[in-house]
Amino acid sequence: MSPEERNIMRQRENLRRETIKRETETALGESGLRLNPQERAQFESRYIQERRKVEQALRHQIEAERQQQLPALIQQLKKEFQIDQPAKNSTTKPAESPNPKK
Repeated sequence: MSPEERNIMRQRENLRRETIKRETETALGESGLRLNPQERAQFESRYIQERRKVEQALRHQIEAERQQQLPALIQQLKKEFQIDQPAKNSTTKPAESPNPKK
């Protein structure tokens, strides 16, 4: 991996962490809880842990739905391309031999 690619990856990771930190603070604010620093750290840790579980469950759900829908998509494309194939074949002539027998 080039230094530029590593830098981009580092920036993305930092952005992801900042986003999670902001969302954690928002969740804490919305909860209305007033926590001491130790409790706040525990809240943040649990929030991040539970958020990962939710995101993983959503990824699994999306993948399951994709797998269910792919066969229908493949069949649809197969029909579309089969319809196009005869039109292509009818416009092309079979190749004639260069030396016809007389």
